[in-house]
Amino acid sequence: MKKIILVFKNELLNTIRRKSFLLTLILIPLGGFILTFIIGGSQKTSSPNVLTEIFSSPSRSSVYGIYDGSHMITDLPAEDRDTFRLFNSEDSALQALQNGEIDAYYSIDPDYVSTGKIILRKTELDLMGNDPSNKIKTMLDKALLKNDPATLKRVITPLVVTTDIQSAEPQKDPESMLTFYIPYVVTMLFYIVILTSASLMLSSITNEKSNRVMEILMTSITPLQMLTGKIVALGLVGLIQTIVWSGAGLLLLRISGRTLNLDSSVQLPASILIFGTLFFLSGYFLYASLMAGAGALVPNMKEASQATTILVIPLVIPLILISAIVNDPNGTLATIFSLFPLTAPVTMMTRLAAGPVPGWQIGLSLLLIVLTAYLVIRSVANFFRAQTLLSGKEFKRKYFFQALFGRL
Repeated sequence: MKKIILVFKNELLNTIRRKSFLLTLILIPLGGFILTFIIGGSQKTSSPNVLTEIFSSPSRSSVYGIYDGSHMITDLPAEDRDTFRLFNSEDSALQALQNGEIDAYYSIDPDYVSTGKIILRKTELDLMGNDPSNKIKTMLDKALLKNDPATLKRVITPLVVTTDIQSAEPQKDPESMLTFYIPYVVTMLFYIVILTSASLMLSSITNEKSNRVMEILMTSITPLQMLTGKIVALGLVGLIQTIVWSGAGLLLLRISGRTLNLDSSVQLPASILIFGTLFFLSGYFLYASLMAGAGALVPNMKEASQATTILVIPLVIPLILISAIVNDPNGTLATIFSLFPLTAPVTMMTRLAAGPVPGWQIGLSLLLIVLTAYLVIRSVANFFRAQTLLSGKEFKRKYFFQALFGRL
């Protein structure tokens, strides 16, 4: 145990002090900040003002103007007065837009009742901006049907559908866009975290092997001790990297005036965090061990890239089939891939994010991943022999799997 801790400390400190790691950790978020400021520089708000807003007060909400040529909207509802401004003329609305007092304004045609024509005028195209057109529609509905409250009520709320799903798990609104995107976000994040952490293992083993450090290590510790220390250390490094990048992403959203507001229809079970941690750890141990084995066999970093491509194919398969898995999380395809150890970590997280999964499948999937990871670690430990480390052979799939199953 003492030697495992020494390997852990050494690997952790060496990795976080490495220039390539620090550059990757810093430059990727920095690139996002630079891009945000470049885009922001071409808009009304300058970068210094953006930074001031971040640390001082919330960003200004969008304000929209209304010029009603039909004179149907004579006053604004109390709840909309912070979002809308009513103008008496087209010229005054246009002037306010040019002065930056409003973000856009709606010009309602004088013959709206017969034409239904409304023009939205703005200074720039914003594909991610909020669209308050539904509120304008509600105002017009109230103006048109102010003398017929019963019809107005039914126009504003044409139907009330109550869905009663007999399930113990929290349910998600199938019409919500967030319900559609969350499984994709969870899958991509899980894929990136596992792949990043496991790739650090391959890089570490390959570098130490090429520098002949590995042979020296093998004289004082066992391969299993070395692998355990490295896997735990690099897994922690991968989590640190993910936390930093995620924090930078949230800060970028704050800079751009966006927030992540999950509506009440989007409910993920609290257990997904626990299962996510378990599947990440088991999946990481499995792939980090495979990467370590590849690192022991390849003669240099150039060959290591070929090995990485082969090993990550099982992780890519769930990404290719993600639409099918999300649409039918308990289907045959999703079930098979969530029980096959190499595809299970990513597939099972996709299923958990998309809907309820039978408990026995979660337990069996986790058991199979852990068992496979244990067997792979034991097998990969045999790679670290003088005959293998010094062979200098070109990496081949056949050679790798023969070594993995103990046929060398």
